[in-house]
Amino acid sequence: MWSTPPVAVAEPGPVAPPVVARLRSPLERLGLSGRPLEIGNWLAVAASVYVLITAVSVIGAGFKAATGDQAESLFAFAANPFVALMIGVLATAATQSSSTTTSVTVGLVAGGLPIAIAIPVLLGANIGTTLTNTLVSLGMVRDSESFRRAFSAATVHDFFNLIAVAIFLPLELAFGLLERTSGWLAGHSAGSDGGMVAAVFGGIGSTVKAITTPLADLIKTVAGVLPGPWSGIAMIVIGVALILLVINFIGKLLKVLMVGTAAKVLHTAVGRGPVTGVASGAVVTVMVQSSSTTTSLAIPLAGSGAFSLRQIYPFTVGANIGTTVTALIAAFGFAGAQAEIALQAAYVHLLFNIFAMLVIFAMPGIRNLPLIGATWMGRVATENKLWAAGWVLGVFVVLPMVLIGVTVAV
Repeated sequence: MWSTPPVAVAEPGPVAPPVVARLRSPLERLGLSGRPLEIGNWLAVAASVYVLITAVSVIGAGFKAATGDQAESLFAFAANPFVALMIGVLATAATQSSSTTTSVTVGLVAGGLPIAIAIPVLLGANIGTTLTNTLVSLGMVRDSESFRRAFSAATVHDFFNLIAVAIFLPLELAFGLLERTSGWLAGHSAGSDGGMVAAVFGGIGSTVKAITTPLADLIKTVAGVLPGPWSGIAMIVIGVALILLVINFIGKLLKVLMVGTAAKVLHTAVGRGPVTGVASGAVVTVMVQSSSTTTSLAIPLAGSGAFSLRQIYPFTVGANIGTTVTALIAAFGFAGAQAEIALQAAYVHLLFNIFAMLVIFAMPGIRNLPLIGATWMGRVATENKLWAAGWVLGVFVVLPMVLIGVTVAV
């Protein structure tokens, strides 16, 4: 099944154990060390997840309060799927976190944002998240051969996600593939007819909502001093700010707790086959809660020649799947009808990445396209560094802004 036509990619050299610099926990500033520091780190992770779920819930309530029943007309400018797609790209590139974009989107959907508008935003988040590892590869620009390997390894993620969107956005527009499948799955895991699975998910959602309600109510009370829709807008701003802070904080904590282990998993699993590569990419991303961190761990190894482009490729595909966990966690902050629609938005992101893996990576006919594109891009960027700058600025900044401007103007 995995036989493919030859592609000109760098061959792996001798594999050296990954070197991970010691990372400092934010809690060390409190004077903690040793076992108390480790316990404190894990408690801080739990508290951060609590704040994340609460913040998403607050965004949903704030969006509903600010828009009333006018959410669809308010976001009419994003009804064009290409505008919504570019918003997802820009938002993720700006925050350097697809988890932030998807979590905020889940909250907005629960508050009334139409799922048809949210779906292109979620697809755009998959494109925007590849910016970080592309920037990491630029750190090897002084050594031409290392830069060629690193930039190819970074852009294989770009090409895979661009091809995935090029395939599934038209399918979504024509047949509602993601909306239908995610709606069915959400109905059977949160709806009234979902049986045992829905009962379990509903119980989890109700419990989480009960736990997070006190903090959410406090935020609503503080924002409630503002008149009319301004209280809802304030809740959205507070929720987004909390998500930005907490995603960054969780990332720092999990890097301290898990990056060494994650690097060992990467080192052990990558290169043992495509299935193992995908699985390890997903596992490492769940461990560190950041696909950007996961792929950025792999780029130096690719640049050094420890792993080939063909070996890194499935790892980045797995990272796409692993990063969907954050939105699923965020969706548990809702109960009842809101829980179903929030879960549907989270499932869209998960299903998109699973479908992309099955259609692109598992099918010999198109599996090599990202490899071919990345190999070509690595070569031309090495010959002229302006190509690298043009790729980064063009794909992640200029093109999205131009498309939004042109589409809105028309």
